[in-house]
Amino acid sequence: MKVGAMYAIVKAGGHEEKVEVGTQITVNRLAAKKGETVEFPVALLVDGDKVTMAAKDLAKVKAQGEVVDDEAKGPKVSIMKFHNKTGGARRAGHRQKLTVVKITKIA
Repeated sequence: MKVGAMYAIVKAGGHEEKVEVGTQITVNRLAAKKGETVEFPVALLVDGDKVTMAAKDLAKVKAQGEVVDDEAKGPKVSIMKFHNKTGGARRAGHRQKLTVVKITKIA
């Protein structure tokens, strides 16, 4: 990261992510389709040496991004349940649905 660069901590899909203009973030599936613009609320803003944390100042700031991929999936998680003495076993898998967003503007 460059010295004096502007970045923000945004609340996205139940998580907080550190973003700069041009970065891509992967968040839980959003309702937006590919090519649409989405906005994220900012929890912290750093512009060089100036740090903004006050809620009334952050209410005016939004991070905008463009949806790059609306059908991404996370890694496969294998779930195995075994019941001792009965020999019963159950196997399942899960892949989290995700959305990839490229941050275009922080203002």
